[in-house]
Amino acid sequence: MSRIAKSSIQEVLDRIDAIAVVQDYVRLEKRGGRHWGRCPFHSGGQEKTPSFKVDPDQKLYYCFGCHKGGGIIDFVMEMDKISYPETIKNLARKFGVELSYEGGGEEQNGDWEAEQSHREQLYELYRRTALSFSHFLREKPEGKPALDYLVSRGISPEMIDRFRLGYSPADRNWLYGFLQSKGYSAEFLDSSGLFSANYRGMAFFSDRLMFPITDRQGRIAAFGGRALPGAVQSDGREPPKYINTREIETYKKGQILYALDAALPEIRRTKTVYLAEGYMDAIALHQAGIGNAVAPCGTAFTAEQAKELRRWADTAVLVFDSDEAGQKAAVKGIVTCRANGLACSVVVPGKTDNGDELKDPAGILQEFGAGILNKSMKNIILDFGYLIARGKALNDTSTPQGKAEAFAVLYPYFDALDSQTERNDGIEAAADEMRLDKAAALADYERWRRTNAPKNNLEEVPPTVSAIRMNDELFLLTVVSVNTQLYPEFRAFIERREIEIEDIAAKELYVALEECFRDEESGPDALISRITSPVLRNFIIERGISPEFRADSKRDPRKLMEDGIRRIKGKKLYRRLSEIGAEMRLRERDSGGEVGGDFQDLITEKMYIDAEIRKLEGKTG
Repeated sequence: MSRIAKSSIQEVLDRIDAIAVVQDYVRLEKRGGRHWGRCPFHSGGQEKTPSFKVDPDQKLYYCFGCHKGGGIIDFVMEMDKISYPETIKNLARKFGVELSYEGGGEEQNGDWEAEQSHREQLYELYRRTALSFSHFLREKPEGKPALDYLVSRGISPEMIDRFRLGYSPADRNWLYGFLQSKGYSAEFLDSSGLFSANYRGMAFFSDRLMFPITDRQGRIAAFGGRALPGAVQSDGREPPKYINTREIETYKKGQILYALDAALPEIRRTKTVYLAEGYMDAIALHQAGIGNAVAPCGTAFTAEQAKELRRWADTAVLVFDSDEAGQKAAVKGIVTCRANGLACSVVVPGKTDNGDELKDPAGILQEFGAGILNKSMKNIILDFGYLIARGKALNDTSTPQGKAEAFAVLYPYFDALDSQTERNDGIEAAADEMRLDKAAALADYERWRRTNAPKNNLEEVPPTVSAIRMNDELFLLTVVSVNTQLYPEFRAFIERREIEIEDIAAKELYVALEECFRDEESGPDALISRITSPVLRNFIIERGISPEFRADSKRDPRKLMEDGIRRIKGKKLYRRLSEIGAEMRLRERDSGGEVGGDFQDLITEKMYIDAEIRKLEGKTG
């Protein structure tokens, strides 16, 4: 595989807009010329006070809570769990950089399988497969029943296009042969998740309405397939209504959210996300003008998905079915939201003006249209009120036992609250609502918590970096590391041996700067990648992202560098002066007061050093 040319990597680094990149993952707010957000690493985005800072000029990020930091390339690699080349390619696409490769060539499309990573091959495979499924849905007679089904459900052509819906043909051998004719190997197709794990070449999806599942960047990572009405398996039984791609390299169903790429702009704008139960519900909400709707992918709403949403949203609105399964899912969803820092509400659709009961979004769209669906989504109840009502509906609150059991419905909710004050206030309010003694209610909750509440597995925050102490040499190298344009000037002092670097941490910085200089690479990413000590790495990132070493109306980095050089030179001169004095006294003692030529040489050197010190201190006499 050809390496990406260094010139292309440098062009990507130069063009990166740090804020645009990080805002794809973390909601940032500008304060005092810097951008702050909730750290996505140590807190899952749950912090009350943002400690995560992004510097658009240095293109660095740093968390003052967990001390994790680095360049924007590092950030994307960490967030997306992808390799360095994949990150460069993704950012090149984002910022319009045409990559070239070592040897003067370019990556050849005809040889893409050999040139791209396995993950990228999967994305390309799923993109091509989705195009084929879409063609079957729109153009082939076999796909007409699936298209008719979508029309009967009120799904518009615009939504079919936006969500790239398709149809997988009933012939389970067709897809394998088609993809092999496009150059895919049998081994690669076997690992793709598109085919049976037991029968080579047999398509996993057949005769199904297909929902491409995209990641946050809009790349198709998997499929969900819905059986069509009236479908029957070879054994005469009804097939499962929905099946999903098995978990593969690009797809972990507990982490990805359906329609997130389409919903993200509106989620960012409103800081609110609507969480539906399934694909059809999410599409229906988008068709009704609720563009911040997403859905889990064939699984219950997970903590990982909640943490993902918390990067951009403050509030989740749950839109679950009104049946018993939907209400149970809503209760679990509330706890998951609260445990991961999301405020939460629940939609209770209610009834139409004619008294017709409104249920799930897809059903409302089908029966009553987009207008009624949009209106019904405004009928929202706070999660606390929903749980109170749920507890009362499940239990006879006219009896002491029924009251206690209704109150117990809220235990997991209380336990998920981050604030002790909010928890205590909630317990008091619920006790009042249930007509319970507050002290007894609190005691019951505490008893439950001691025996039933899940353990807190929050990640420990590493201790503050304290292993490196600032000294004159490290100060000087930090100034140059943060302002790398000064390095050629600094380097000249080293080459002339006017100063020497002895501090271990400062030496490592010097070596990293010299490697960047010789390789003609610039920018914080290049420098940071060459610092091997994690402690020193964070030390430099923290200072690079603070204004202490940066140019402003009060600070001139060149003057800081010059002052640092003077201090180091001065200390070296004073140290040599002290050595000369000791040596002169020793020789006077050993010679009995008689001095020779060597002593005169020491006097001459002392006079020279005295003059250099006066020059450094700006004295002329």
